[in-house]
Amino acid sequence: MYRIRLHGRGGQGMKTSSRILGSALFLEGYKVQDAPRYGAERRGAPIFAYVRASQDIINERGIITNPDLVIVADDSLVPVTAAGVLAGVDGHTVLLINSDESENTWRQRLNLKGPIYTLPVDTEDRGELCFIGATCAGAAACLLGIISRESLSQAIKIELSSLGDELVKTNLIKALSAFDLMQTNSGSVAEGTLVEATDYQSPDWVDLPFEDARISAPSIHAAANSVEVNTGLWRTLRPVIDYQLCNKCWWICSTFCPDGAIDVDQNNSPQIDYDHCKGCMVCVAQCPPHAIASIPEEQAISAELEEADS
Repeated sequence: MYRIRLHGRGGQGMKTSSRILGSALFLEGYKVQDAPRYGAERRGAPIFAYVRASQDIINERGIITNPDLVIVADDSLVPVTAAGVLAGVDGHTVLLINSDESENTWRQRLNLKGPIYTLPVDTEDRGELCFIGATCAGAAACLLGIISRESLSQAIKIELSSLGDELVKTNLIKALSAFDLMQTNSGSVAEGTLVEATDYQSPDWVDLPFEDARISAPSIHAAANSVEVNTGLWRTLRPVIDYQLCNKCWWICSTFCPDGAIDVDQNNSPQIDYDHCKGCMVCVAQCPPHAIASIPEEQAISAELEEADS
């Protein structure tokens, strides 16, 4: 059985990617499972999807804990423990990372014995973000070595037909380009063995002493504690206000912000709390004078660093 896990952020198309892979494997005659797993269900939040494929009946259910192939659409997720990118990864697992860093760099960082491949994808252009899912699906299809270009193309047409011919065509180009790019590594993913229920081993538990409830407790009941959660780390796009265009109609952007991340200063100018802005871009869509624009988060961070150095 092939066990594939796809990691990304909300809005990067990991659910779509798993459906494309699942459909392509089905067209090749495999029995298939594919399903997404959401957390916060917000743009930029870590999510993953998984695909199982076998010639026999699939009796396994739930999250894949021993993957044969792990696909990472956003390399910033790798060090995020909650994302679980490296969970269950061993010497058998093939790791495919969408990153501009080299494979050797990732091998040194992660100290993994299994194969690591990188798939450099341009995400500077906001318009390219929606194609990452199809691109990763194309690369994964080649690494599996059991999916033809024809089945991959047909799967994309089936799953994306509702988007219109133009978007289907663009996704086909992205997916097939990634498929061709991985040709030298085609078939490098090997089927994992079946996991027998009788071979189940319980995890090694770490015994943590429970401290006095005045110091720490399993539940937080105090009000206004959500400010401690830095949801700004989820952001891939950053809203930026052009105050020369701003009409100071702050009640619009601040009201529509789902997280209350837009405040108002003494001059009635809206101020964005980037620690808690998750980059949903609702404010960009609602701003009447179009004074709020969106830029890639990496570009914004680079500009801040340059300004700090100057």
